[in-house]
Amino acid sequence: MPPLNNIVLIGMPGSGKSTVGVVLAKASALAFVDTDLLIQAHAGHSLQNIIDNEGYEALRRVEEQVLCNLEVAGHVIATGGSAVYSERAMQHLKRNSAIVFLDISLATVRQRIGDFSLRGISKRPDQTLEELFAERRTLYARYADLIVNGEHKTQDQVCEEIQREAY
Repeated sequence: MPPLNNIVLIGMPGSGKSTVGVVLAKASALAFVDTDLLIQAHAGHSLQNIIDNEGYEALRRVEEQVLCNLEVAGHVIATGGSAVYSERAMQHLKRNSAIVFLDISLATVRQRIGDFSLRGISKRPDQTLEELFAERRTLYARYADLIVNGEHKTQDQVCEEIQREAY
């Protein structure tokens, strides 16, 4: 594991990045930042609005810009599911962070997110959720310092596993 200034959570929508992130930040006495909220504040629009009006590429560009400009220490950072599409952004985050991949099954993604067309998910218009899942899973594993299986675990259990492995 790299020097622990930040813990960055990556994974599919519904994997628990935001909910686990808050619990982990509290338990670890760290600050918390959700980059989806930073993207929305930067763009002045919801993620879904950006995708609907400008396309998924626009969301990825804004996301890369926000991530590359993020300069924090002592934080748990919950990223958007598409953060891993930017090599530049991920290398920036890896400089001073442990990258934790919250891994869940496709079935669990479907169960947790419901209608993914309303979730601001950055994907090609012709891409199925199955294709997106397979494509991203490879990227998540590539950047991860730690992979935590979140299947059938509470947010507290996932948090405890991260704390055990990351410290």
